[in-house]
Amino acid sequence: MTSLEVRGVDVFYGDRRIIKDFTFRSKKGEFIGIIGPNGSGKTTLLKTMGRLLKPHVGVVLIDQTDIFSIGHKEFAKQVAAVAQDTTIDFDFKAIDIVLMGRNPHLGRLQMETVEDEKIARDAMEMTGSLDLMDRSINSLSGGERQRVIIARALAQQPRILLLDEPTSHLDINYQIETMELLKHLSNEGLIVIAAIHDLNLAAQYCDRLIMLRSGEAIAIGEPEEVLKAERIKEAFRCDVVVKRHPLTNVYYVAPLPKQNRSRPETGVRVHLICGGGSGASIMHELHDEGFRVSAGVLNMLDTDYEVAKVLGIETVVDAPFSPISEESYQANLRMMEQTNAVVIAPVAFGHGNVKNLDACQTVLEAGKCVYILQRSLDPDNDFTDGIAGDKLSTLIERGAVVIENIREMVDALLAPKTQ
Repeated sequence: MTSLEVRGVDVFYGDRRIIKDFTFRSKKGEFIGIIGPNGSGKTTLLKTMGRLLKPHVGVVLIDQTDIFSIGHKEFAKQVAAVAQDTTIDFDFKAIDIVLMGRNPHLGRLQMETVEDEKIARDAMEMTGSLDLMDRSINSLSGGERQRVIIARALAQQPRILLLDEPTSHLDINYQIETMELLKHLSNEGLIVIAAIHDLNLAAQYCDRLIMLRSGEAIAIGEPEEVLKAERIKEAFRCDVVVKRHPLTNVYYVAPLPKQNRSRPETGVRVHLICGGGSGASIMHELHDEGFRVSAGVLNMLDTDYEVAKVLGIETVVDAPFSPISEESYQANLRMMEQTNAVVIAPVAFGHGNVKNLDACQTVLEAGKCVYILQRSLDPDNDFTDGIAGDKLSTLIERGAVVIENIREMVDALLAPKTQ
């Protein structure tokens, strides 16, 4: 069984250590993604695996054999690489570029055979580039050239395929096709190791991920183990929300905007009734306008809860997928009583969170301003057989204000008070 092992490797450029004490082992049929910010060592690690750089310390092994003890031709039969820079100086036809992948299988001065040409054509068909075969390589777009270069690597018929940013220059359709192809190749037994800048593509297609930061592996494992919000912040220095996608059932990463107050704090407090992502943009808008925001009751792990944590917004929370407890209801009511206004986002109401509307009615009757976004009244958001709709109608009858957007509420709350 084919295996690739990197054991205790340090790699230097001059006197600067780029890869630090890296150890990793992959086996036949794995699709491994290398992720990390620019300058983290992704390309250097691939070059080390591909024998373009020799480690100062440690060793890279294929089937327990040091790669530097393998002959050049034999190594090229086992390992193919696709570099990030696909520039080619000579004006060959695309098919001729792909046929270069057959060189390790040819004898000295031997010409390509009919079988070699078939293998090259098959590789181009697999990458969706067969229609480009008679085109000059320098007449192709960046994405077209990328597919031809991947076809050349496949024409080598390697056991290990190394790729540096294989979806760069590709539109979204070809990004997906390329990742589907690489996944198919790994399912057929190839070891595929790729540096990937798109965390969501990496999460969807890779069996395991290596996360690098400053040349060190800070995490190696399955996507759900590696793609933790706090770890991504450590590596990339940005805030994200990590969730499992309801359709694909794989983890996805959503970056959050940098915290930025466009105005000084107003001293006005607003409480937000939200959930399921309905309040994320509202939190950002109110936060940026200088309001002191709170939210609840939310379920832990809810997208709005994650956004609130990042923005430092005070929340009342309950356990995931549980209805609002009496304790949380009372805590939320106390929080709402301390605010100047309450706003109801276009959240989907079910039997688990409809008690939030009861709290709104209590504070409304106590003289608090309650604002309801127009979209909150959409019947498609009511999963309580009309109970939530009736409660919203009652709030409006008793003085809650329906608004088209948050700007209306902001203007109303910041308007000068008349004597």
